[in-house]
Amino acid sequence: MKDFLSWLGSLPPLLQIPIVVVAFLVVATVVVLLIEVAPRPGTVYTVIRFAACLVIPGVVLLLLGSVWWAVAAAVVLGGVFFLLDYRSRKGSGYLFALFGFLSPAILLLLVGLVYPTFATLWGSLLSNRGAFIGLDNYVWIFSQPDNLIVIRNTIIWVLVVPVVSTAIGLAYAVFIDRSRGEKFFKVLVFMPMAISFVGASVIWRFVYDYRPGDRDQIGLWNGILTGLGLDPVNWLQQVPLNTFLLTIVLIWVQTGFAMVILSAALKGVAVEQIEAAQLDGTNAWQRFWNVQVPAIRPSLIVVLTTISIASLKVFDIVRTMGTAYPDTGVIANEMVTLLQKFEAGRSSAFAVILFLLVMPIVIYNARQIQKSREIR
Repeated sequence: MKDFLSWLGSLPPLLQIPIVVVAFLVVATVVVLLIEVAPRPGTVYTVIRFAACLVIPGVVLLLLGSVWWAVAAAVVLGGVFFLLDYRSRKGSGYLFALFGFLSPAILLLLVGLVYPTFATLWGSLLSNRGAFIGLDNYVWIFSQPDNLIVIRNTIIWVLVVPVVSTAIGLAYAVFIDRSRGEKFFKVLVFMPMAISFVGASVIWRFVYDYRPGDRDQIGLWNGILTGLGLDPVNWLQQVPLNTFLLTIVLIWVQTGFAMVILSAALKGVAVEQIEAAQLDGTNAWQRFWNVQVPAIRPSLIVVLTTISIASLKVFDIVRTMGTAYPDTGVIANEMVTLLQKFEAGRSSAFAVILFLLVMPIVIYNARQIQKSREIR
């Protein structure tokens, strides 16, 4: 395996990709073939199973160079074949077949999600030298004033950005919907979504830019102030205003996303419901609040939770704009900063805190989706 990976690493990157894809497809094909063959009776299928129990451990021995791994592969493979065959005779082999088909995805989830989660949790209990120190990293986080400011700023992001972005996006969706030039206006509002967070941050740095002394101001806001005869302001040095100014960047980017989703939801509201409410003598605001908003509630929840998760994970904007200014840090940025200082334990502890902040949002979103399916 080491030789194979070394050989693969020596190849050009564009050639590595198809080789890895082909290798994955071959493994997946073999897994699917064995699942299909395992429950079937007959001499031919018995021979195939027997050959698989010999060939696959041999391949494992060749790749890993370990007899024990080869023995383990043979035992696991034989056990899986036995269970598939036994359960198929009982009439419930489809469950094992289903698990077999899902095994590649389950394996990817275990390797890409479950294992890193537990590894990060364990790493948060270790010192920078790898010694077990229990909850000391968490004690350090919640006992340092600077870390509390980081957590406070993260909470500000997750409270301000989703609500403001969704409110503005909903307003755009209502007022632009079915108006003249609807497509043009929607393109303008959605355009920031095509810009990366770093690009958006650079744009807004020019908006907030400040030049000391009598130098010409190139920042938009300070240009307006000096044009009106007022003194320029170093916006990003104003605490805690600078944190709210940074959130404007993400609001600007995410408003287009909220508008598109909510506009599509509003178009799906039954016209009969609106006409019925109009016949009852309701005004435009009452029809909007009592008819349209309840009808698009699932879409509102999706938009709010999606933007909330993006706000919790925000890194690029703060890294590009806020590192040179006081009290603008957030958890994701602090994680990277600590890791660059070789403080992996404290960085992992921040990652666990971020995970705990994201989980309630994900669980709530999943429950709301389940409720919507039950209603349907």
